[in-house]
Amino acid sequence: MGRSEPIRAAVDAVHTNVVLDIVYIEGLTGRTIIGIDKSELHDPQPVRLDLAIGVPSIRACITDEISDTVNYAAVREAILKLLDTHRLQLLEALAERIAQLVIADFGAHWVRVTLAKPAKFPDVDAVGVMIERRIERRRADKPATSSVSLAWIGKGYCPE
Repeated sequence: MGRSEPIRAAVDAVHTNVVLDIVYIEGLTGRTIIGIDKSELHDPQPVRLDLAIGVPSIRACITDEISDTVNYAAVREAILKLLDTHRLQLLEALAERIAQLVIADFGAHWVRVTLAKPAKFPDVDAVGVMIERRIERRRADKPATSSVSLAWIGKGYCPE
């Protein structure tokens, strides 16, 4: 399986009719203070990040303009700044913050964040977490606050 296969599989698994193009960053290495062990809470340790950003039909494929795509240099800078400033303890929480940053600030409709500590244990290559998030598409006729559908209640009793 090639390195891009997990990204393609994840995009195929997103339940949406919108075809997504993927902009990705692979193997970004930074340093941050993160962990629950006292030994991890003083000095920055290395973390490795893979990021896949799904957006509908990147216009830059046609226009060849950076303003029509996700600028991965800007994403990289935002993530490095976050690594310097966050006060989180768990990789899960940091991965969530990264996902929300990419969705809110860079227009992603879907994102996969793989975040790892490559030096946590001497006998393990890396430990980490992989999360996927997507924006929730709301229909115009459905209130944003509604999380429960009761449409099934009369199903079969009323002529359609």
